[in-house]
Amino acid sequence: MQTEPKSVLVVANLEPLDLDPLPPETNLSKLLRFPLGLEDSVLLPLEQIAEIIKVNLGEILPVPEMPSCILGICNWRGQMLWLVDLNYLVGYPMLTSGVTPIAIIIMVNEQAMGLVVPQVDDIELHDLQQLQKASPGLFPPKLLPFVLGALPNGNTVLDIAAITQCRLWQRHQIAAS
Repeated sequence: MQTEPKSVLVVANLEPLDLDPLPPETNLSKLLRFPLGLEDSVLLPLEQIAEIIKVNLGEILPVPEMPSCILGICNWRGQMLWLVDLNYLVGYPMLTSGVTPIAIIIMVNEQAMGLVVPQVDDIELHDLQQLQKASPGLFPPKLLPFVLGALPNGNTVLDIAAITQCRLWQRHQIAAS
């Protein structure tokens, strides 16, 4: 008797987000807030995110000789999805096994990548024209290369391009291809 394979990814809710469209005259952008480390939270531009899903860590296929921040791969919509522990990549502690983490799916050169975080908090509106350049004294050294900037209220916005172009990731992505 054949059994159906278990899904690595579980979608929590298939209902579309009930978000009101922004007025055309506004400069506000939608940003996803999620925790980074134990006390910090950061933002990612929503238009760069393809999907947000729950991940079962026990069913991820590990890839040998990869850095610890790369959790492994799994199937997502018929394609290979690399899963990266975003906390560990930027210098915070690794995800703990007692938490069901969330993958923020982004597309990189038509290749999906999952940025795995402990949870997502909210979608917020911010004016990215007020974004101030990240300066070395404000952020930990390992996080600084991945920061797009800081908003006047102190919110940190991460740079998806910098995350996907990380030398560590690029070196191992080429080796795994």
